[in-house]
Amino acid sequence: MELACLDLEGVLVPEIWIAFAERTGIDALRATTRDIPDYNVLMRQRLDLLERHHLKIGDIQAVIATLQPLEGAIDFVDWLRERFQVIILSDTFYEFSRPLMRQLQWPTLFCHRLVTDAGGRVIDYKLRQADPKRAAVKALHSLNFRVLAAGDSYNDTTMLGEADVGFLIHAPQHVIDEFPQFRAVDSLAELKQAFVAASDRDLSL
Repeated sequence: MELACLDLEGVLVPEIWIAFAERTGIDALRATTRDIPDYNVLMRQRLDLLERHHLKIGDIQAVIATLQPLEGAIDFVDWLRERFQVIILSDTFYEFSRPLMRQLQWPTLFCHRLVTDAGGRVIDYKLRQADPKRAAVKALHSLNFRVLAAGDSYNDTTMLGEADVGFLIHAPQHVIDEFPQFRAVDSLAELKQAFVAASDRDLSL
């Protein structure tokens, strides 16, 4: 039995923090897991910037409400769900994801939680577990699933390594260069063909 695991931001939807940086004009908020491999370092940097600029969770959610999936993402997810069970493995937060998940027709999402105070300040975050994307694929292997996976950033590479087949999509060149073991594709159309070729089943339905 095969299962598909996908990253969310940069693969199916825009990078939330980049969109927020563009709205606020705070260039340092543009940093993502494409730039900083250590997720905890990245999140501490983000929390510090939110506090320094007096930004609250509602400010971020207002920007997310304006975002739409990347071109072709809705059709791609529909196509994939006809052929695989699909799980989105993301380092986003449930407090951010709802508007985007609604547009993607509610695929299963495993991600994290933010901690806010009564005034809406983002004061902390709670990871679901250490190295959560790899851990999820490892758990799926224990259930005898064959896993095909795709992502775009440093934080996806352990997931791709644990998967039976892993692909980079929309990845920056430095990530592609550092992880040549993963085939890199530039579009969801290419990823669709890569999944067809990697599957051990006939996906022509």
